[in-house]
Amino acid sequence: MLSVSEQLKELVRGTDEVLVLAELENRLAQSRPLRIKAGFDPTAPDLHIGHTVLINKMRQFQQLGHDVTFLIGDFTGMIGDPTGKNATRPPLTRDEVVENARTYQDQIFKILDPDQTTVAFNSSWMGTMSAADLIQLAGKYTVARMLERDDFSRRYADGKPIAVHEFLYPLVQGYDSVALESDVELGGTDQKFNLLVGRQLQQTWGQPPQIVMTVPLLEGLDGVQKMSKSLGNYVGIAEPASEMFGKLMSISDDLMWRYFELLSFRPLTEVAALKAGVEAGRNPMEVKFELAQEIVARFHDQAAAEAARAEFVARFRKGALPEEIPEVSLSAENGGIGIADVLRQSGLTSSNSESFRMIRQGAVRIDGERVEDRGLELASGSCVVLQVGKRRVARVTLS
Repeated sequence: MLSVSEQLKELVRGTDEVLVLAELENRLAQSRPLRIKAGFDPTAPDLHIGHTVLINKMRQFQQLGHDVTFLIGDFTGMIGDPTGKNATRPPLTRDEVVENARTYQDQIFKILDPDQTTVAFNSSWMGTMSAADLIQLAGKYTVARMLERDDFSRRYADGKPIAVHEFLYPLVQGYDSVALESDVELGGTDQKFNLLVGRQLQQTWGQPPQIVMTVPLLEGLDGVQKMSKSLGNYVGIAEPASEMFGKLMSISDDLMWRYFELLSFRPLTEVAALKAGVEAGRNPMEVKFELAQEIVARFHDQAAAEAARAEFVARFRKGALPEEIPEVSLSAENGGIGIADVLRQSGLTSSNSESFRMIRQGAVRIDGERVEDRGLELASGSCVVLQVGKRRVARVTLS
């Protein structure tokens, strides 16, 4: 059993903020399993590795002997999380929530131990509340406090509508902590306000306030915007092993260390040793191979990860890619850029006509795959390795 200081060191790894760290230390010293809560709205059927930053933290608590609840916000999902939104978010239908929740359960157990994980649905308590109960809950918080939230205050200042039901979202999420009597709630940095509402409501109900632990929002493959399916800069945890491996190998060398910190299960001392090796002259691509193989093995298996690595080597290294690939950033002002323009702006061709000619000759590849469609458009958020012939190569990021 790890000491309290050793547990604390492991648990704060990769976090953005812990409120309040001293409270967490005191509860760990009580030598009882803590109740850990993290909530997920089933807004889309597939999770990506950005979501797993939070799930990995749940796994750490679990391995240290604490009780983990994966809370599926099937009730809040029908309200629609307003966090970070500049307009009212359309709620999901009941059928969408149920289907997405089912796929979540299939995916989380690639990381969490199913025998030691409680899966809960907040409709279990919220669905039984009467209208009077909900009004009483709404009476526990003021409009002034709600407007302290950045997205609400911006929309109010800009004269943009805020629907009354949106104020219910943080209240319901906060009440989830009361219902579960949580000791710790985990969430992304964008959820801090909602997590603090949980602390206050627990005090109102006479419970010790939960510790709030926030984790960073993982940057997507472009290294700029947060990972998102809508931006196309994501790695889905249900994707084929070879596709996942290729996407991870496309990230920049600098972003690789961020992924090691937030996604790898390696000890920090081992990651530090890898970084020191690169600084001493080791090829960063070799280290990136280790990262990609670890993550692919987690969501598939070791054999699949090794096969994906072999396929990547066959497609890329045997295609005579250089050890160091120049990096180019382009601005996609209209949401995307045609392939011919991308090649020209990246300096891989001298003109659009040459781009079209090289495509026609079968000399253009994106992430090792030959491009045949002259009308192909790369979307904002894309991060790809472009190759023209054997000598002209660039890693191109569109923002």
